[in-house]
Formats: sequence, C-alpha cells, structure tokens
Amino acid sequence: MKNIDYTTTLPGASHWSFEARRGSAMRLTDLSGAGNVGMLFYNPRNLLERYNAPDSLKCQHTFKLTAGHCLYSDMGRIFASITDDTFGWHDTVSGTSHKAMVEKSWGQRDYQTQSNDWLQNGFDAFLVELAKYGLGRADLAANVNWFSKVATDDNGVLALDFSANQAGASVDLRFEMDTLVILHTCPHPLDASAEYPRGDIRIDLGEAAAIKEDDLCLNSRPENARGFANNALYHIGI
Repeated sequence: MKNIDYTTTLPGASHWSFEARRGSAMRLTDLSGAGNVGMLFYNPRNLLERYNAPDSLKCQHTFKLTAGHCLYSDMGRIFASITDDTFGWHDTVSGTSHKAMVEKSWGQRDYQTQSNDWLQNGFDAFLVELAKYGLGRADLAANVNWFSKVATDDNGVLALDFSANQAGASVDLRFEMDTLVILHTCPHPLDASAEYPRGDIRIDLGEAAAIKEDDLCLNSRPENARGFANNALYHIGI
C-alpha cells in the first residue's frame, strides 16, 4: 500500500460496505487473532457482475487464497489482487453463517434485548448491506472468509484450522476495477468455539502502489495475465 488515507476498526459481529475505486488498496488486520471477515464483491456499474469463487480457485489451481492470487468476477475480470498476506491461507468455499447455525452453537440473543451484545450471523449481515444497493437474497454468492484456514480430514470433512491464527495478521488487496465491497465480521460457519467469537478487524484504505512488470499477482499464473487483459479492455470502453 502506497499510503493510508482512512482507518477504522470494525468490531466483531458487525457489517459494512463501501465502493473501492480502481487503483485503491485495502489492508485488513486481525487485531486479536480471533477474527473472520466475510466478503463479497460487485461491479457498482453493473451489479449483475459479482465475485466468482469457483473461477477464482479453478483458474489459479488452488484451494486457498493468499498473496499472488486474484479475485475474479463471473465475467472473467479481476476485482482485486492479493498483494501481501501474513496469514497465508484464506477460505472461499465454506460460505457464511446463518441464524440457525449461530443459535445452535451459542443460543439466541437479539438486538432488541441485548443491544450490541446480540449474536449476528453472516447471512443476515450480508443482506442488510446488500439492501442498501437494491440487492437481496438472489444476489448472494459464495464469499471469501479472510483469516479462516480450512483443512480436510481423510474423509473430506472440512474443519477450521486455528494454527495460522495470530494477532496482527494482515492481508492487502489492490483493486483492479471499481468494486462494491460488502463485508461482515461474524463467525465463520465452521467455528465451534465455546463462546461466540468477536474478533475486531482494522481496515486501512489508501492508494495502491503502481503495478510493475514483475508484479506477483500479474505473473503468478498465465490465467491472471489474461484477467488483467480483460480489465484493460473493459476500461477502454468506460
């Protein structure tokens, strides 16, 4: 990140959204080592274009997300690139938590009776932010879960692996096109902690450094070079 122009801290069980401009950057920092950030991406000029998790994994021959990977739209363009990452493994296959999951694990507490101590879930948090842009359930897609490492056993059963969690871990995104960012800090759907986890996340926004010929994200896979070319063609026409 070239410079930081804005900083905020989002408490656990919160949600937020904003429009990131092409050439801007965002750094997420897990302040306690107990955070999870669910995130979705949309094209603010055409809200039908949104993040495509299967293509992001398939074209980069990976199951995890980390530095050097790009986050693709369903039109073959790149919303953002992961330029730096001290966590090392981020999930984009497990989805988000629902009300029933949260109630089963930690009981029922609503805002009317518990105020800010209520137990928010990721699905409803996404819907609250999406509604601000005229979007709803039909517009949800598979999301990224930053700061959540997922492992499989010999039977293919998924579970959270907390070995990578550490206070101060961060991930940097560089936005390659204007992007509507929808996010929440609710628990990962596979979290089996005894207490409802509330990991605070610091968000730094600023200007990204210019892309150079040896850029990690551009060169990590041949498919990424084509993705950047698709972005260049897109920006010629707007």
